Amino acid sequence: MPRVKLDHAFAAVAECLPGRGKTDYFDTGESCSGLVLEVRQSGGKTWYLRYQDRYGRQRQYKIGRHGDLKFEQVRKTAQRLRSEVVLGGDPCAEKAVTKSVPTYGELAQMHLDHAKTYQRSYSTTEMIMRRHIRPRWDKAIISEIHQTDVAKWLAAKREEGLAPATVEKIRVLFHRSFELALQWQVPGAERNPVRGVPRPRINNARTRFLSAEEAKRLHAAAAKSVNPQLKYIVGLLLLTGARVSELLGARWADVDLERRLWFIPMSKTGKSRYVPLSRAALDLLDRVPRANGNVYLFENPATGKPVTTIKHAWQTARAEARLDDVHIHDLRHSAASFMINAGIDLYAVGKILGHASHTSTARYSHVADHRLMAAVEAGAAQQAVDWL
Repeated sequence: MPRVKLDHAFAAVAECLPGRGKTDYFDTGESCSGLVLEVRQSGGKTWYLRYQDRYGRQRQYKIGRHGDLKFEQVRKTAQRLRSEVVLGGDPCAEKAVTKSVPTYGELAQMHLDHAKTYQRSYSTTEMIMRRHIRPRWDKAIISEIHQTDVAKWLAAKREEGLAPATVEKIRVLFHRSFELALQWQVPGAERNPVRGVPRPRINNARTRFLSAEEAKRLHAAAAKSVNPQLKYIVGLLLLTGARVSELLGARWADVDLERRLWFIPMSKTGKSRYVPLSRAALDLLDRVPRANGNVYLFENPATGKPVTTIKHAWQTARAEARLDDVHIHDLRHSAASFMINAGIDLYAVGKILGHASHTSTARYSHVADHRLMAAVEAGAAQQAVDWL
């Protein structure tokens, strides 16, 4: 292994010794201890630093090809790397870690593969990633994604006109990717760049409840719909307080007419529950068209699968009833308000609706304000005192 004074002049004329595939020329120590010029039979030349790591193993760090770098750059790089070695560092190990840091696209795929094993809403997760997150971040190295960049990106999403709740879903999903990376100890995942990004206050609470008169108008409009199932769907949503997805997926086998109970095996909260059926609900169920062998209450006769959407029929009926500001989910809210106004306590209403906590039902408490007003009026009348 020849030892020479390595410099630009020598590197320019250095040749591979005869009969060898390559020749390594070691520096005499004047430039940097461990600096090596590898000259190949093909004529290619590459600069390396050779050293021993903390375990006594010989390592070789590629600095660059001769011709791509000036010798002064090679010398300074070698000296910096040698200083790291003296202080206990291992440039090769650090380089290997850097090369193993994935792009967000790779992390996103790991996230999706994990989500698919347990998420009931996997399709929503995949859609948000595909539509909103991956187009911007797929090619970015995860260690190079910074909080300020994420904050600007989310702000731009809001400026595009996306609903605040949608932007929050994007933020939560992006945040989850990096939390998983930290949990899995993915190379380069030393922090979560989404953590700490300011979140605007979101007020999703809607207080749109149908009055009895509006419910009658909606019933009349649904009864005239070209979709013969709509009137039964709208009626049962108002009579049970169920979610649309729960009703459209309901099976006849889960309806116990004798005990007046409808069993929902899986809900949004991940728990099953029984929904009591009023006499009006039973009468409506009795009129739901049912062919022999039907599995679902509302079945597509062409596929034998449950109906998945009533969007067009609902929008037409809503417009006919002059209730353009009413969403299909408001029927669930309205069912709760009708029960509360009838004197039913919040705990019972929460059990019927399948709320995971009482705080979810508390949003309906103001609906009973007229009963509270009636209470104070009755108390004042009982006193029989003229306070004026």
